[in-house]
Amino acid sequence: MTRQRKGLVFALAASALAFTTSNALAYKVFVSNEKENTISVIDSETLQVVHTIKTGNRPRGIILANEGKWVIVCASDDHKMQVFDTKTFEYVKDLPSGPDPELPILHTSGNPLYVSNEDDNLVTVVDVFKGTIITDVPVGVEPEGMGMSPDGKVLVNTSETTNMAHFIDAHTYKNIDNVLVDNRPRVAEFSSDGKQVWVSAEIGGTVTVIDAETRKVIGKVNFEIQGITKDAIQPVGVRITKDGKKAFVALGPANRVAVVDTATLKVEKYLLVGQRVWNLGFTPDEKLLFTTNGTSNDVSVIDVESLKVTKSIKVGRYPWGVVVAP
Repeated sequence: MTRQRKGLVFALAASALAFTTSNALAYKVFVSNEKENTISVIDSETLQVVHTIKTGNRPRGIILANEGKWVIVCASDDHKMQVFDTKTFEYVKDLPSGPDPELPILHTSGNPLYVSNEDDNLVTVVDVFKGTIITDVPVGVEPEGMGMSPDGKVLVNTSETTNMAHFIDAHTYKNIDNVLVDNRPRVAEFSSDGKQVWVSAEIGGTVTVIDAETRKVIGKVNFEIQGITKDAIQPVGVRITKDGKKAFVALGPANRVAVVDTATLKVEKYLLVGQRVWNLGFTPDEKLLFTTNGTSNDVSVIDVESLKVTKSIKVGRYPWGVVVAP
């Protein structure tokens, strides 16, 4: 073999290796499109939609299960949850719920799954492998947000009309405390050390920070954006970095994501994204944060280190939930 040909073979092999390595590092971003009845699948490296999954009616809350092999989405208007394979994107099965399921969360052990049912004031507990309902937990009116403590002991559900965060024993399914928060609470998010719960209030325009052990309110995050009226600042999605130093809050029709210093509860920066930013999802390495922008029908990509919005990706109509799989 000539030296030139050997060089060509080596270059091709190196290129193939780089492509394989590049693909191995890519994540799959699953985005539920509420008014198109689909899930858009985005490649986190190319930042392109690579597949579209057809779902039931009005897909909203979306999570991973079965060690990342399944993606589960609430088909709210069909009153059930649907399971799809994260590699093949094929339909796997349905899971039961109450009427109008909105947000699911998985126990830290991988089973069971808890889902808020907006129309019947219940959190339904489901065995994800058997596909059966274990029990229902009564909560406030219009349950939505679902947060699970890192140790798997406590579930927090928010009720939009009752304006409360309900603390539930994840094993006995008993309501152990209720904490009053601001109007229309949407998302409950535990810090990675389990010491705090952050609850967004869409109409109240704040995020309430609760001590997870004492269940006392220890602070609130307020938002002020020049040129944006208070009533347009509607906090919904909340995500906190693993190191606990920063929180990201989606501010709805303000079209901004707030970057919050968790030590001071002060906003460091507002990032301009798409229209009516709703929910947020980190890549597992926390290098990127994806936002669902409901009325501009796109997803914004935030570089977490530089705190810059780097790209907008068109998806289906009214993107709602987002989760990222390895």
